[in-house]
Amino acid sequence: MCAIHQPNLFPRLTTLAKLFAADTWIVLDDVRFNRRDYQHRTRLGALTDPDRTRWLSIPTHLPKGCQTAIRDALIADPASARRRTEAMIRQEYRTSHHWAVLQQALEPVWAAFDTGRTAAVAEISTRVLLDLLGWNGRVQTASGLPARPERSQRLADLTAAVGADTYLCGTGGMTYLDPAPFTTRGVAVAPFLPPAAGIWASARRVTSLWALAHLGPDGIAARLQTLTGSPDSLEAAA
Repeated sequence: MCAIHQPNLFPRLTTLAKLFAADTWIVLDDVRFNRRDYQHRTRLGALTDPDRTRWLSIPTHLPKGCQTAIRDALIADPASARRRTEAMIRQEYRTSHHWAVLQQALEPVWAAFDTGRTAAVAEISTRVLLDLLGWNGRVQTASGLPARPERSQRLADLTAAVGADTYLCGTGGMTYLDPAPFTTRGVAVAPFLPPAAGIWASARRVTSLWALAHLGPDGIAARLQTLTGSPDSLEAAA
């Protein structure tokens, strides 16, 4: 099973759950950077109340303007951005019982600021959380794989290129996906529909760091493992 997703900065729980359910995550690094998306920002939910939120953003310079690919976006001031990112996350979650584990796991993210690339920080921020949850999948980048340009065709080609027979599609993708290219490639399309109750009530809005700080890696991993089972188990994952 394959999931294809842009690198997101400390992704929301719905995004992290979709990647966790896949065997392969293809990092969609060669599409245009979108300042309104989550490629350089995330919404922090307060530990005691996830509905109380604030934005954490990495100031990003686009060398080619709006045509800049995600992989080419540059951090405007890496040292300052690192200090601010660390400080904001520490401020929100340092009182969590799970902070010591989270703090140690996030060290590679701070080091990634030295690359000067926003996408590197975003991708590493996702990788470390998947590792923390015990994910055993593999990561590949779209820019290194053969695929045709049309949107649905490209997703089908990328899925086939990594040897997957199923494309795991989020709710947003299902609204525009053309199934024909997948059928032609012999690739099934599986919708990923997480619950909406419990910890999932805020899962589409705030970073998954909130859930990890609230319930700990083991607690979240157990819920995500439930999601990879049968559809009948979704309610239990709340």
